[in-house]
This record gives sequence, C-alpha cells and structure tokens, in this order.
Amino acid sequence: VQLQASGGGLVQAGGSLRLSCVASGLAFRTSVMGWFRQAPGKEREFVTGFSRSGNTQYYADSVKGQFTISRDNAKNTLYLQMNSLKPEDTAVYYCVGDPTVITSALRSSSAYHYWGQGTQVTVSS
Repeated sequence: VQLQASGGGLVQAGGSLRLSCVASGLAFRTSVMGWFRQAPGKEREFVTGFSRSGNTQYYADSVKGQFTISRDNAKNTLYLQMNSLKPEDTAVYYCVGDPTVITSALRSSSAYHYWGQGTQVTVSS
C-alpha cells in the first residue's frame, strides 16, 4: 500500500491550498480515508475523514467550515481543500487509509495501518 501526498507549501494567512493523496494497493472505494496533521511540539491530530462507505464526512471542530475533504474514486485520489488558512494550521499533513477502521475509531490515529509520507503546510502571518 502506498499513499502519496502532495500539495503542501508556504502560504500567507488567509490563503488556500489543496492537498492531494494518491492511493495504490488499497481498496480505496471501501476504505476509511482521511487526513491527520502534526504541528511542531504537538501530538498528531485528526483533521477530517470519510466513512468507509464514502457517504459521510467527519471534521475536527477546529476546521469545520474552513476545510473540505473530497475524493475521486476513479483516480484513487483523496483531496483536502484548505481555505482561510491561519498560522495555527501550520503542520505536517498526513493522508491515511484503512479498510479495517470502523467509524467509531475514525478519529483515532492508532486505528490506521497505512500512512502517507506527510506534506508540510506552513502558514505565515
């Protein structure tokens, strides 16, 4: 299984970025897919994710209304659209996927077997 994330970079506060994650070797359509992030000196935290059916999206309270998760099953690609970025959004963002995760564990980093390499997002003030 490979999860290849891209799209990070340096952006000014108020700007936008779109992250992409291409999955291979994974049953993309029937896996829980999502994003976590880890800021310097902080624990890794859940950002957003799709249920296994792909019909339900979940968001951390801190990004609701600001970030949007989407997917293209034909391309096995997961996206994260990030708008109105703030300096506190600065972190390494990780794509995750796993066909065995249940919805109740979706927000738990320890539930996932498969992680992308991470892409750095830096928001300057």
